[in-house]
Amino acid sequence: MKHISILVPQGAILGSIEGPRLVFAEVNALLQRMGRPALFQIQLVGLSHDTRVCGGRYTVAADLLLSEVARTDLVVIPAVDGDLAQALEMNREFLPWIVQQYQRGAEVASLCMGAFLLAATGLLAGRQCTTHWAAANEFRRMFPEVELREDRLITDEHGIYSSGGAFSYLNLVLYLIEKYAGREMAVFCAKVFQIDIERVSQSAFVVFNGQKAHEDEPIKKAQTYIEENYREKITVDQLASMLALGRRNLERRFKKATSNSVVEYIQRVKIEVAKSSLESTRENVNEVMYNVGYTDPKAFRLTFKRVTGLSPKQYRSKYHRETSVAG
Repeated sequence: MKHISILVPQGAILGSIEGPRLVFAEVNALLQRMGRPALFQIQLVGLSHDTRVCGGRYTVAADLLLSEVARTDLVVIPAVDGDLAQALEMNREFLPWIVQQYQRGAEVASLCMGAFLLAATGLLAGRQCTTHWAAANEFRRMFPEVELREDRLITDEHGIYSSGGAFSYLNLVLYLIEKYAGREMAVFCAKVFQIDIERVSQSAFVVFNGQKAHEDEPIKKAQTYIEENYREKITVDQLASMLALGRRNLERRFKKATSNSVVEYIQRVKIEVAKSSLESTRENVNEVMYNVGYTDPKAFRLTFKRVTGLSPKQYRSKYHRETSVAG
């Protein structure tokens, strides 16, 4: 039997505690209906017997205190809410325990914004993880030593797992069930809880708002210029001349400030505008393409799919307002 410790951090999001518990418990229930023993021992583990979550609106009762769990097989770190620096401080006592369990052979899985707690342990240094796309800039600022893959729905590296934003944690739970209990059981749970088991990316859900949480004013000026002139063909040399910077200096500072190259930033701004047009207008794909400054349909389609994970037509079919209402 695998022992699963779902942590109950202060300020946690309630669904990311109860959701995994429900899905893992469903595996046990099915096995028992089949006359087989349960696979998981699922326990909520807290720093105190009762923990306030969801901004203090609810209380979750832990099955065990942290000090009472000497060994476990899987540590699940739920999402936390609110001020993330404050959330880390309130839950700092979890960190050495998580490291200790990992060193003793346990696997560790963070759900959505739980990646901040996982990263604070130091276990992610030099490794990949994902989190909610909306928190990507703050995550990079707080943990520059971690390779953030905000496009990924799931990461899996050396027994450390992470999931993307919001309810995509359910895909990670299915991934773990497939690993522990097999594909058939994972598919069954996907049907019971109506989860799209084939999802592999959260790119289509990302809303690119720029990355201006830095103090490099010339780079902010370049970002603003790109955002206001996305229809134009903007070059790195043009921006370097405008800012009186050398090309290499501009590219180095731009990457450091935004985590994107200049070209990547230009593309993401254009694609974000294109996404909005595909969602809300009747313009055809070529019209949208020309309106954001592309002239090569193939280049536009390739860039759009690389950024969103979908072709322009697929994106419109999925997210156009009239299509969505009709569906």
